[in-house]
Amino acid sequence: MTRARLAHRAGWLALTAGVLFALLALWVVRAPDHLPPADAALHRWSVEHRPAVPSALARIVTHTGTGFVPYALLVLAGIHAGHTVRQRAVTAAALVLCLGAGQAVRYAVMMLIARPRPAVADWATQASGWSFPSGHTSTGAMTAGLLIAALFLRGSRVPRAAAAAIAVWGATVGLTRVYLGVHWFTDVLGGWLFATAWLSLLAFAYLSRTGDRPTAESRGPRTED
Repeated sequence: MTRARLAHRAGWLALTAGVLFALLALWVVRAPDHLPPADAALHRWSVEHRPAVPSALARIVTHTGTGFVPYALLVLAGIHAGHTVRQRAVTAAALVLCLGAGQAVRYAVMMLIARPRPAVADWATQASGWSFPSGHTSTGAMTAGLLIAALFLRGSRVPRAAAAAIAVWGATVGLTRVYLGVHWFTDVLGGWLFATAWLSLLAFAYLSRTGDRPTAESRGPRTED
């Protein structure tokens, strides 16, 4: 498959996820006090099922989705993806920039929508800011996507186990936000949609720049010199 076709698919995915995110955000703005059954039910279940050990594990996972951890992971991924010192530095900087820009856009949207969080009495961890879209969720998902992209930059043979583990981690960060009572599920869903739209847009921009050259898979196996 050519990069042009991949860029086309990434563009459509970015558009689809962006439209779905916009529709969800519109619902949140127009009916801020109305919770769908899933939001209320999942929040109530989380509050009623929080033993000490699962709660502690959830807090550990949730803290990996913010602060320095995502950036440290991306720097390491950039170093792994590059083959020369310059490539490693450029790749690491690009990954960090992609995440930082995504976080900035997400923060602006959050401030614009200004959705309140669940009641503080239900929280099992600290939180700040407005609720939609979830910052930990979007950061975790964007970081996971960029980490997987770095694996592809390293070579055409991507370890499936590593990619799956990264994806599970990114999704779990979002789920812990609901379990710990600091976000509604629609906040997490919004974070996933935002991350999908942002990552797909980045993929579209990157693949469009490479022209209509075939990907590593379409060229077939490469012989060693």
